[in-house]
Amino acid sequence: MDRTLESLQHIIAQALPHRDPALVFKDLNVVVILQEFWESKQKQKAVFPNEGTVVYESLSSPGPPFVSYVTLPGGSCFGNFQSCLSRAEARRDAAKVALINSLFNELPCRRITKEFIMESVREAVSSTSGNLKDADDPSTSIGAYHYMLESNIGKTMLEFQELMIVFQLLHWNGSLKALRETKCSRQEVISYYSQYSLDEKMRSHMALDWIMKEKESPGIISQELQLSLRELEEARKAGQELRFYKEKKEILSLALTHLYSDQVTSYSNNGDQMSLTLSGSHSLAALK
Repeated sequence: MDRTLESLQHIIAQALPHRDPALVFKDLNVVVILQEFWESKQKQKAVFPNEGTVVYESLSSPGPPFVSYVTLPGGSCFGNFQSCLSRAEARRDAAKVALINSLFNELPCRRITKEFIMESVREAVSSTSGNLKDADDPSTSIGAYHYMLESNIGKTMLEFQELMIVFQLLHWNGSLKALRETKCSRQEVISYYSQYSLDEKMRSHMALDWIMKEKESPGIISQELQLSLRELEEARKAGQELRFYKEKKEILSLALTHLYSDQVTSYSNNGDQMSLTLSGSHSLAALK
């Protein structure tokens, strides 16, 4: 533990030389410190060059406890895990969780190396019914995971997570199963989706998929949304990374918004066909 703390303080001293490493986590300006850290990272090298800076989002609430999320360049998301009596306190708490994870991401053990891959594959094998021989076969789940790690040697875990979140959502959405039924190999699927980042266009396709599911099983979107909200809340209180759960909430909310818009259009009988509108404000509106 002492070595880890020393390593984190060394990272702070390198990235933010004007800050006292021993006081960073006690500083009430942790929101500013988190912003400075990522601005420093982007000046040092092209870290997530297509992404913006740190973004905060506070959930609307008539009173405490308040909830705040912070999204880092690249998309990783964290929230306050303490019960906060003010929005400012929730924002600081979320920033502190994000800063700790950002600093841990800089440790050598969080970078993908040959040794890291071997250990990760062993852990994956021990938690599944596979075996180490599967690691050399991309047609297996273990082999696909091994292939993805090998393709991202040198990256940090937060950078690798940007790719993994896409495949997590495709698996949740049922798209990976559909692709397997078309006889696409895992390598082909990985190579194809590795070229894309999670953006509004991809979210729209997934939302449309859920609209099709709703037509086959009425009520499934609302059920899945309630489950996603519970998962998001539990993960936030546990101090975990939240993007997978938050993206599920956004995609399902978009689908509900579109379904509601269609119902209003049909009721008014104006004959206009409404297109799927993708915006964060519309996504959140479905939850308010």
